[in-house]
Amino acid sequence: MLRAIIAIFFLLACSLTVFAGKSEIRIVTVNGPVNPVTADYLRRNLREAPLHADRLVLIEMDTPGGLDSAMREIVKDIFASPVPVAVYVAPSGARAASAGAVIALAADFCAMAPGTNIGAAHPVTVGEKPDKTMQEKIVNDAEAYVEGIARKRGRNIDLAKNMVRASVSLSAEKALEGNVIDLIAANRAELLKKLDGRSISRDGKSIILHLAGAEVKKYEMGARERILNAISNPNVAYVLLMLGFLGLFFELSNPGVILPGVIGGISLILAFFAFQTLPVNYAGVLLILLALVLFIAEIKIVSHGMLTVGGVVSMILGSLLLFESPEPYLRVSWSVILATVLATAAFFAFAVTKAVKAHHRQPTTGEEGLVGEGGRAESDLAPEGKIFVRGEYWDAWSDEPIAAGEKIVVTGVEGMRLKVKKAGNREPGIVNRESGTVKPL
Repeated sequence: MLRAIIAIFFLLACSLTVFAGKSEIRIVTVNGPVNPVTADYLRRNLREAPLHADRLVLIEMDTPGGLDSAMREIVKDIFASPVPVAVYVAPSGARAASAGAVIALAADFCAMAPGTNIGAAHPVTVGEKPDKTMQEKIVNDAEAYVEGIARKRGRNIDLAKNMVRASVSLSAEKALEGNVIDLIAANRAELLKKLDGRSISRDGKSIILHLAGAEVKKYEMGARERILNAISNPNVAYVLLMLGFLGLFFELSNPGVILPGVIGGISLILAFFAFQTLPVNYAGVLLILLALVLFIAEIKIVSHGMLTVGGVVSMILGSLLLFESPEPYLRVSWSVILATVLATAAFFAFAVTKAVKAHHRQPTTGEEGLVGEGGRAESDLAPEGKIFVRGEYWDAWSDEPIAAGEKIVVTGVEGMRLKVKKAGNREPGIVNRESGTVKPL
């Protein structure tokens, strides 16, 4: 019973705090492609707005478009919001294209800054291109969807349909003249001043906006949303995929290192999360994987560079095929592809060079490592005696007499004895087989 009373008092206190607080105008920003992260961000704010008794949710928009599924979720949340929603295409030079145009049409109030544009909402399929009949179905569905939104908000139905059917894009002035938007404002302060006193209809009731004196507060994406939104960028997803493959390769080739495997696993999981928001062609993923296999094979099999060339070609083709979309913001940029391919190829070329040198390097330890080493005779060899090689004294013999103190070269090993010969005038010491130099003893 006591717990119930405490809970009731707590709820009353929270309610009094909300109502006693100053009403706000909630500012949210859509700056970039519309994706599931964007939809979650807007949904969260639209649901929090009535709990804080906000007077208006203002979505400041600059987007090239995005996914149809995310767009429809946002439109549904705008229609369901009890708090009035306004979309402001700003600043000058911004746009509300494709999915962004549909979201703007769905708002209670749609405004644009001078020098912005809206439209070009023709649906674009990602991945495999549909046949003519299916494409017509997609266009008809999008056209009917936009028509319903325009009719509900009292906007120009014909222009809205032409945004879909004919990819019409309008400047701010033409959009206002054609009754696609409600007003033009140079900045946020001017927009809020013009919106103050306007009314909308909610459930048959008229709601008048009272914005004067309200606190303007901007709500950015949270840390989680910012990270997920960044990962959804095709360039970032591509780099994560490459890091994932390379990290797992290092871990499998050097078991127990741990760190590359951990980084690779995390990168792959994040890359596959991003793939759900992007038009992924898994043939591209397989080509990139094949490229890594070819690079690894070059280290194991000396093919005089042919496997490396095949790996570079496979990686470039896989990178180009990875994200299939006519929209630039859904493709990996050429600069990122070239930088990644060149860096990966250079690394494996370096690894191959070192592996080839290691294969051709003569032994430096054991019996084979002694052959060719220089030293000096510690006693007369006639034919047997003592020599000094590599800081050690050895029993040795020679086919020719060698006086004590003369320089010698090891020519063979037999058990614990060394066969030597005179070294001429060469300084005794350890021979470097690559450079031909001698390290004096």
